[in-house]
Amino acid sequence: MYRRLPYLFLVLLFLVPEISFAQSPFPNARDDSYPLLGLKRAKSSYERAQSELRRKEDLYLKELISREEYETALNTYSDAEVNYQQSLLVLLFEQQFVSIKRAVKSQDENATKRVHVTLENTSSANAEFEQVVNMEDDLFRSLQPDVIHNIYVSLSNDDGAIISSPYEIKLEELRSGNPETVQFDLLQDVDEVTVNIIYGNGASRSPKVFLEKDASANKVLIQSERFSQEIELGADATYGLGLELFSGLNDTYKLEVVNLPRSVTRYFQEVGAAGRISQIRFTETNNNIAANLQISLPDRPTDDVPMDQVVDFYVLAIPVTQLNEFDSDPSKIWSTEEIEALDVGFVRLEMIPRGVGRLMVRTPQLYDEYAGEGEIEFTFQVINEGTRRLDNIEFELDTPFEWERRIEPAIIPALDIREEQTVKLYLTPPDDISVGRYETRMRSTSLSDNQPVNAEDKTFTVSVAAQANVFGTAIILMLIIGLVGGLVFFGIKLSKK
Repeated sequence: MYRRLPYLFLVLLFLVPEISFAQSPFPNARDDSYPLLGLKRAKSSYERAQSELRRKEDLYLKELISREEYETALNTYSDAEVNYQQSLLVLLFEQQFVSIKRAVKSQDENATKRVHVTLENTSSANAEFEQVVNMEDDLFRSLQPDVIHNIYVSLSNDDGAIISSPYEIKLEELRSGNPETVQFDLLQDVDEVTVNIIYGNGASRSPKVFLEKDASANKVLIQSERFSQEIELGADATYGLGLELFSGLNDTYKLEVVNLPRSVTRYFQEVGAAGRISQIRFTETNNNIAANLQISLPDRPTDDVPMDQVVDFYVLAIPVTQLNEFDSDPSKIWSTEEIEALDVGFVRLEMIPRGVGRLMVRTPQLYDEYAGEGEIEFTFQVINEGTRRLDNIEFELDTPFEWERRIEPAIIPALDIREEQTVKLYLTPPDDISVGRYETRMRSTSLSDNQPVNAEDKTFTVSVAAQANVFGTAIILMLIIGLVGGLVFFGIKLSKK
């Protein structure tokens, strides 16, 4: 008879759903949508089962009921306890929340960018939840409501690519009231990151945050991608500078260059703005400024600009409040230790002055006439107008068919800066040369620092005219003289008559 009661109860449960809300120890289909109501129901069932178990335990000890009835009450209590725990866990997981307390960006002495993310367990039950559950209940405390387990954290950019090293960090637990800080190295220098957080039973968040700057550094960090450049004498070069403020005290800084040779002109210019600058100011909304250092090398080597040698120099960002501590003497050579002692932002740059050979051929005469015998001579000057020695200067000639050519000297081994040398070109046409204009093209090549250097091609023109017949000319001249003489003779004779 008693064994049929549960089945009768189930029939009544389906027939009268309103009663099931008040008395059923089993989960309701709506508990997933209303977990707090499900918790109330589970707690009520758990307390009834617990009370019933105590009553059955007293009856069993007094041998007033069978062991089977006692075990049935024990099983009912166990089921109600599990149901209550499940309802608690559902609500606890729903109430769990991991907040980002801070995300601070910093840079170490090796220019490695780091981000410190501070996470906080801000899970909290509402007042109604506290009324349903006794916070000091042993069962409730055993579920560790103030602890979130298995928190995974990573950083990504706008494209969703992870830019943190390590790629992901795991926290075993995060207790309420005890924030935890995780540290990442940034694989990409950005000011905004997406913090990916997965925790608890699979809950996730991916808020995008703007990174704070570590104000404790109290300096401007400077970076330059093209920090080392080879620059030709007489040329200009641009060093791009990324200036990032890590300070809570100063917002105005003066830019200075030290250890750069005095014969090298220099000035700063803000990217996207006209004119030169010497000071920069950061604002609350802009902690990053892009600037350029423009330098110009002299046209010729000087004592303080050694050729083909590395010249180290530094760009400093000095707070205007510390300018009185800075020695602005341009002739002073600063050591790295002295610069570090200033405790200001700086970056080391370097340049390698390079010369370049420039071959020039000057020809006072590119045209001549051939008289029919001998050689045709052209004279020209070979000059090095560059800033590096020229080596192995050679001349290539494209002459007309069967013409003989000769250059003295044929090869110039070396030609120093501003040095010049005279070269002569000899051309000899063949004996049966026809009347006309003939051109000879000359190419001049050389090497400078193992790089080819060519001069402008030159074209020499020779004009060959028709040769005169000397014998025929002499006969005609004699005939003319004889004719004139005869006329004179007969004229005299006629005058005597």
